[in-house]
Amino acid sequence: MRFTLTDEQTGFARSLDDLLYKADTAAVNRAWANGDHEPGLKLWSRLADLGVTSLATEATPVEVCIAFEALGRHAVPGPWIESAAYLPMALPDEDFSEKRATVAVPYALGADVADAVYALKDGSLHTATVGDPVTSIDRSRHLFDVVVGEPVETTTLDAAFELAALATSAQLLGAGERVLADTVAYAKQRKQFGREIGSYQAIKHQLADVRIALDFARPLVFGAAVDPTPRSVSAAKIQSSDAAHLASRVGLQVHGAIGYTDEYDLSLWLLRIRALQSAWGTTAFHRDRLLTELLDAR
Repeated sequence: MRFTLTDEQTGFARSLDDLLYKADTAAVNRAWANGDHEPGLKLWSRLADLGVTSLATEATPVEVCIAFEALGRHAVPGPWIESAAYLPMALPDEDFSEKRATVAVPYALGADVADAVYALKDGSLHTATVGDPVTSIDRSRHLFDVVVGEPVETTTLDAAFELAALATSAQLLGAGERVLADTVAYAKQRKQFGREIGSYQAIKHQLADVRIALDFARPLVFGAAVDPTPRSVSAAKIQSSDAAHLASRVGLQVHGAIGYTDEYDLSLWLLRIRALQSAWGTTAFHRDRLLTELLDAR
């Protein structure tokens, strides 16, 4: 089967990229990390106007992946997966298109800007109130402990989890693509021993490995969007996590010491990738689930 995006989907992706490039999301991310939410909330409203917050219930998982790949490519901060993927599926009678919400699993991301906070406990969704902040490896991911309240009547939570894990995979894919693009650009301009470092075979081979890994991840992510079964979603999450991790590792190695610095934009994506790898199911969880699915299918 040959899968390609429609002209409408391609136009939607282009509109998102145009908006996010103009928004200077690196600056928005740094402001968010330092507690200045205003630029990020303005960006949230503009993305909501484009329909991103309504995709889970009014479009297909393919459009969700298109949007979340863009969010990952530009490292947009905020509880996007929780508010625009998980909760609209878990609580279909609620309208999340005009409000921000989050869910603790086990910590609540972005609870300081959420209009509603929920928590997953013992396989059920509950109301929750915000507790103490929790330190995250990514300073723009503001995490909070919560006090669990009353249970909330929901439809099945399985589909909501699959969409959240799939959206995370798309974010990882976008972040990995951004790290690769920035690393290639850096390798073309950074000189060592009188030559651009990108001209050295060792650098070329590492960048090629990242390109191949991301190219393997993309069809798994969008294939899972067409048929979001536990098997396909876990495969997408595993490959996108591994590919993004490889991109971050190679990106850091090619950039050298400057890649470690807080002031350099690369660090935004390195930390986001590290945090997303364990979000909505660790790699170990998804490997175990995929293995179980494959064995059950025998």
